[in-house]
Amino acid sequence: MKMVSTVSPITSGSLTVLGLDPTSDGREIRHRMGVVPQEDNLDQELTVRENLVIYSRYFGLSWAEAKRRADELLVFAQLTDRADAKVDPLSGGMKRRLTIARALVNTPELVLLDEPTTGLDPQARHLLWERLYQLKEQGVTLLLTTHYMDEAEQLSDRLVIMDQGRIVSQGSPTELIAEHVTTEVLELRFDAGPPADLDQHGWRIETLPDRSLVYVDRGEDALRRLAELDIHPTGSLIRRSTLEDVFLALTGRTLVE
Repeated sequence: MKMVSTVSPITSGSLTVLGLDPTSDGREIRHRMGVVPQEDNLDQELTVRENLVIYSRYFGLSWAEAKRRADELLVFAQLTDRADAKVDPLSGGMKRRLTIARALVNTPELVLLDEPTTGLDPQARHLLWERLYQLKEQGVTLLLTTHYMDEAEQLSDRLVIMDQGRIVSQGSPTELIAEHVTTEVLELRFDAGPPADLDQHGWRIETLPDRSLVYVDRGEDALRRLAELDIHPTGSLIRRSTLEDVFLALTGRTLVE
């Protein structure tokens, strides 16, 4: 992300951003780009509107144009009623929306977002998703990092899954699910642990401390088959496979710091 935003030198390989070379065209790239850092770095001493207006001036907007653009972005971020409030007392969701709005003052073609919704409550996350989707509809390219697989599935047209700094798979959410997991996952719970012969039926089984995951294309068929084999779980759940299943299948469940 730092290389794409032209603040770090390219370590190896080649990179173009908006068709330009970051090593020689950094100023032009930054002029056409918006950046949302992982941590909000708003000016706490300024009001919400002032954060937008003053940041606009860095891109050469006149005072009149900066104020007009700020008013547009306040509506976009649903912060109009807080325009004259200082930043410090705002909620986390409001600060995040303001940080994203600030990244849009120059009407960028490309926006980099580093874990844009980390730490937000569900309502704030979904509101941000709506705003980011609006940007996509307007033709803005979004490059974001996230650990939330539902966020990646909601927002991404193309995904790159990385593990320990290396790309392990890439494609659309639908393509990745089809390639690496089954259509459905059957979650089973047993009082005394899973029966020894549960994995004797050609299914991919993953045994966790509290449940067993059975990867199948049709969960109902698998449940009927278990009943025929006199295997009766104390609880069962059929759900569709998700990007989280893909991520765990590719990177494992071991915690790596």
